[in-house]
Amino acid sequence: MFLDGDEWQARFRDFQREAWRLETLPEYRVPQEADEFRRFLDGERFAGPFEDQWTGLIRQHRENGGTMGRVHVVRRPLSDYLRFEFQRYYAHGARAGEDIRILDVTDRADPLAGVQDFWMFDRETVVLMHYEPDGRQINRELHQGDPTPYREYQRIAVAESVPFQEYVNSLDVRP
Repeated sequence: MFLDGDEWQARFRDFQREAWRLETLPEYRVPQEADEFRRFLDGERFAGPFEDQWTGLIRQHRENGGTMGRVHVVRRPLSDYLRFEFQRYYAHGARAGEDIRILDVTDRADPLAGVQDFWMFDRETVVLMHYEPDGRQINRELHQGDPTPYREYQRIAVAESVPFQEYVNSLDVRP
């Protein structure tokens, strides 16, 4: 079953304890970000604090005892898109309470090689994120099988990663 529209948005509104994502690509081509990304490449920086529907959702779930988090697997040098994502979204999401972590596999084996992007809700519902090689999203598919392997991927990703701000500070990268 493919998810879109309200069915997809409901996953974020209705989870009870946790929404968690694994990101593995160096670039995501999101049409809604195209203008902002172009401005970023032209040198514009996004100050803050930045508040939008996403940061509001993070805060709402935190107030109700839920958590939101993600791990992004990266390699240096960081792509232009990752630098944009760090500055435009991750810095603000982390300040709002999202547990954003980075797993840098530049100088080591990738413990999640071959694992595709996914969202997991309440450690039970897995949504597979399908992308073209260039980062354009194809679709989102509700996984019909056992969520156990995805729980293990999450465990590995969290154990092998560092908090976003720690990563940024270690590279002296300004988001």
